[in-house]
Amino acid sequence: MLVNATYKEIKRDPQIWKFCFYGLLKNLKFFEPYLLIYLISFGIGFFEIGLLYGIREGVTYIFEIPSGVIADTYGKKRELMICFLFYMISFVFLFIGGDFYILAIGMFFFGLGEAFRSGTHKAMILTYLERQNWYMHKTFVYGRTRSFSLLGSSISAFLSILLVLNLPAMRWLFLICTVPYIADFILIYTYPDYLDERREHKFELMAFIREVGLKVFTLKGRGRLIKIVTNTALFEAVFKTLKDYIQPILALIILSQINGGGNALSKTFDNDEILKITLGIVYGVYYICSSGASRNVHKLTRKWTSRQLMNQSFYLMSVCLLFLAAGVKMQWSIMIVGVYFVLYLMKDGRKPLFVDLCSEAMEKNERATVFSIESQLRALFTIVAAPTLGWVADKFSISVMLVVAGVVMVVAGRFIKIEKEFKL
Repeated sequence: MLVNATYKEIKRDPQIWKFCFYGLLKNLKFFEPYLLIYLISFGIGFFEIGLLYGIREGVTYIFEIPSGVIADTYGKKRELMICFLFYMISFVFLFIGGDFYILAIGMFFFGLGEAFRSGTHKAMILTYLERQNWYMHKTFVYGRTRSFSLLGSSISAFLSILLVLNLPAMRWLFLICTVPYIADFILIYTYPDYLDERREHKFELMAFIREVGLKVFTLKGRGRLIKIVTNTALFEAVFKTLKDYIQPILALIILSQINGGGNALSKTFDNDEILKITLGIVYGVYYICSSGASRNVHKLTRKWTSRQLMNQSFYLMSVCLLFLAAGVKMQWSIMIVGVYFVLYLMKDGRKPLFVDLCSEAMEKNERATVFSIESQLRALFTIVAAPTLGWVADKFSISVMLVVAGVVMVVAGRFIKIEKEFKL
């Protein structure tokens, strides 16, 4: 009864609502269901698209740890506000498009935004929970805030259908995305100043460099924390690399069904419009269900530990990729959509579990940095995976690429299984 009463109090808290709406606004990326198709429209192949993703993740990799130090040292609010400026600059360049190099500039600034954002908001949430004596409920709180992020993604996907059908061109979606990002910029400004947790006020270059150097070795000798971070980073990197491939896969299947007379929408909409409608609906359903998974994953921890759930979901992803490869090979649209659905549920269900495990294995004053290290490691994996898997898809096929990814996950899972006891 006491726990339920606390949950009700948490749900009514104004700052918790701000945390929730931060995620909702941040995830109003109306271009997401169509990003890969948008990039393909410029005549570039999967390998070049992989390079664009690699540029985005490379910038995130380079600036991830410095951004965590900036957040811990000079203020988290200020850093988050800067990150939204970077995002908006990236949207302008992606709107312009035209060739690989302009798109690469857009990806560069998007990567800066990711580097300055990741880890910082999680650290602010944990600080607030400590101040309110709610720290033991961090899995519930983070699951709740994450569910609002996913609800934002779902709303974004459904709204994107209306937008993409009525805008002059798909690229206008990027400019429209600046509106919720301006709103999030203002929302962050209203956060209480104590969430900044600044330790210094005067910038000294050499002191900053020394601090970055020290934080690079934060995980050294901490075997269990290394595995927690690596397990999460690899799962996220593989998912992030593969998630958009559903767009060209469904495009091929939809077009084949239309040509075969198997789609009733063809009487009202043209092929391009049917594709946009289908992708928007698919992504919308994915995100709204993932929101429920994130919100309720804390209930699973009553029966299994976060460690067990993290380990089992890692291996389950390998199995899903092999089934997905079979579905692509046989052009079974129901299997493809269903397997992607499971992958989205797992990916977003793991987020609160990671925060739960990680927060118990690190010190208070290194939270933003440790979360940034996870994001940096994820970026490093993506830098390698995106162009490599893109090359495999170009050279062989998407189904072969999925098999390769599944095998990599099986092998890697043996080395980064999270242990119950601390191990070096």
